[in-house]
Amino acid sequence: MRFRHVLRGGRHVRVADPAWRSPLDGTFAAERGGRWNPPDSFPTVYLCSSLEVARANVLRRFAGLPYSVLDLLPDRRPDLVETAVREHRAVDVVTDAGCRAAGLPETYPREANGAEVGWDRCRPVGQAAWDQGEPSIACRSAAARPGDGGEELAWFVRSRADRLRSGGRRAFDDWFAQSSTSR
Repeated sequence: MRFRHVLRGGRHVRVADPAWRSPLDGTFAAERGGRWNPPDSFPTVYLCSSLEVARANVLRRFAGLPYSVLDLLPDRRPDLVETAVREHRAVDVVTDAGCRAAGLPETYPREANGAEVGWDRCRPVGQAAWDQGEPSIACRSAAARPGDGGEELAWFVRSRADRLRSGGRRAFDDWFAQSSTSR
């Protein structure tokens, strides 16, 4: 696959279960899979470009459930882990041309009919990026509201040099409400 690229790096955040001892370890996603990697594959750390995208991901996780994140015990609500990503060329699933080059609709993360592009369409793209030695995939967030411009980054961990370091961990009450009032 011949990808297009965008330059990415800098501050990113990860929504993390407070029980996770190593929230920037991609092993869990390697075992379970995610949008850009199938189960039993390669280590991937899923990051958000902003607090707003992180919040949107939390709200999405609870959408349609009979309870909200606020109904969880305070020590079970998700933390936010900050990290700095080195500047690099990421696979482009942000621009229309980048989406087309990756074999996805230029309306990504939605199909032309408005349905969400499924993980079954994204995983082969992630596998091709991994196989070609790409460091990451920058993509429009499926959790953010259309037009918000929110992005996510699927960071591939190939070696010790690719491991991300925590720039701090914030408890739910210290970040979630802040992101909702910053709109």
